[in-house]
Amino acid sequence: MENNQLSKINSFTRRSFSADEVYIFDVILCDNEIDRDTERFSHKALCKLQTLFVGKTGITDHNAKSENQLARIFDTQLVTDNQRLTSYGEPYEYLKASVYMIRTDANKDLISEIDGGIKKEVSISCSAGKRICSVCDKDKSAEGCNHVKGKNYNGKPCHIILDDITDAYEWSFVAVPAQINAGVTKHFSEESHYSSHHADITALKNAQEDIRRDIIRLAFFCGGEEFAKSAETLSVSMNTDELIGFKRKLEKNKSTEFLSQLSTDDNNSVDGFSV
Repeated sequence: MENNQLSKINSFTRRSFSADEVYIFDVILCDNEIDRDTERFSHKALCKLQTLFVGKTGITDHNAKSENQLARIFDTQLVTDNQRLTSYGEPYEYLKASVYMIRTDANKDLISEIDGGIKKEVSISCSAGKRICSVCDKDKSAEGCNHVKGKNYNGKPCHIILDDITDAYEWSFVAVPAQINAGVTKHFSEESHYSSHHADITALKNAQEDIRRDIIRLAFFCGGEEFAKSAETLSVSMNTDELIGFKRKLEKNKSTEFLSQLSTDDNNSVDGFSV
């Protein structure tokens, strides 16, 4: 371990720790490849996350309890691999984090699982202010468009570009990350794979269903049974960010004009969310 690394680690501790008291490993936090949610981070977003993730804690399954804290990021690096292209033809770029744990009797099994490749996949939690369509460059969070994620336009896949990062919350060990390139690197100095942007798929689906239930309930009380049915149909194709946005619109816009858009708009949409 380099003295510079130990110095960075000790900037987060209450006392100075020696090299044999700490365990270090690398993870790839996120990249610019299209993920399982048909989304990716922009270069600007990765640069912002590089700064925001220094000092962030690592947990499991995005379970934000203090006793669930396992490790902490002490350094980050944005890496460009010009020998590898993304699925949309740009050089592959990823955010690598250097992580430390204090060696204790309580975490020795976890360290063995990391070394053994059992605990590998990770996922991050962050906030993106813009969700830009790769086809028309419109911000779907603000205005929406008619392009469909996953469908090819002019030979290229439509996807959402996450930009304008406002915060980074934590990173977690998960079973199935949203990003395909997801996991702990094989050795401290090696480049490998890690994940991104939301959660273990089972937990993510459960969270989405909870939000959909809230949307249906709000729609029913705001506009009746027919509006609730339309809102339910509308919500099926939404990802987590879109569901949250739609729910907020229902909570804030209870006027008759807003509610009537679902049935009267020519594109059968509400504020950019297309049925």
